[in-house]
Amino acid sequence: MKCTNKITGTMFIVFAGILLSGCGHKEYDLAYDRSSVTGNYRFDTFAGTDLAKGFADDLCVTDKDITPSSADTSQAEAALLCDVNDEEVLYSKGVFTQLHPASLTKVMTAIVALKYGNLDDELTASANVEITESGASLIGLKPGDKMTLTQALYGLLMPSGNDAAILIAENIGGSVEHFAELMNEEAARLGATGCHFVNPHGLTADDHYVTAYDMYLIFNEAIKYDVFTEIINQKEYTTVYYDAEGNPKEFSCETTNQFLKGERQAPEQVTVIGGKTGTTNAAQNCLVLLSKDAGGNPYISVILKCSERGYLYEEMTNLLSLIK
Repeated sequence: MKCTNKITGTMFIVFAGILLSGCGHKEYDLAYDRSSVTGNYRFDTFAGTDLAKGFADDLCVTDKDITPSSADTSQAEAALLCDVNDEEVLYSKGVFTQLHPASLTKVMTAIVALKYGNLDDELTASANVEITESGASLIGLKPGDKMTLTQALYGLLMPSGNDAAILIAENIGGSVEHFAELMNEEAARLGATGCHFVNPHGLTADDHYVTAYDMYLIFNEAIKYDVFTEIINQKEYTTVYYDAEGNPKEFSCETTNQFLKGERQAPEQVTVIGGKTGTTNAAQNCLVLLSKDAGGNPYISVILKCSERGYLYEEMTNLLSLIK
């Protein structure tokens, strides 16, 4: 059964006193109000009848923990499994707890890049791509390097390049700060009101956090872009970009997803399409996945703040075992 939570108005409400002339489909956009208890509404006209469609009408929502004993997630702070087509939450634990997202942030980065940029745009690296933080994942960009947005998205999502995130943010948003504003605006539009972003890569920062439920909303939006789904499904990628003098530079990478690499096996009836990993000391180990059942139906699963990488994949497999 589909549960409803904080987002009210998921039922269709008939406005009997309002009639519009003409036929077909009309949309009236209302500004999203983060403080509103009713969320956003879209007004549709069907055969002369005005309806208010609830914001969460086509989303999985929950207001409580749903933790079948067959799926142990004891090493994770938050976990969520959603049946996308049936709009049903199959597992829910701590999904509104605000936690560090690590590189799961890059899913939001990709959405903003795809919305505001063009895949063939040429991006130029500034000196800010030379990130020196210990342990930061990098694809090796240098100031003056040039690559397309498509190439940068592969570098962002597959090996989780933090320098690729800076490259995208500065070229699409003009600055990291403005790009973060766009990230927060887009998150609010999606109803992801429990998160806040201050950078495009997810390296630990004050006031940078997500919830597992917000990651579902964000990832659910990202997979609407074919190029995003294509990238997260790849095991390997090789391309050529150019340095400041126009000399070619080859870049090769592999996915960080152990299911795709064959290092972990999903349950027999489940195919892992792809996802995004994230690891920092503050966030510990995080993972969001798109998977499909034997009939091709999609599921989104999220684990945040799992104590060890080994447990992360064990507990994600436990979640996927609930898919029938």
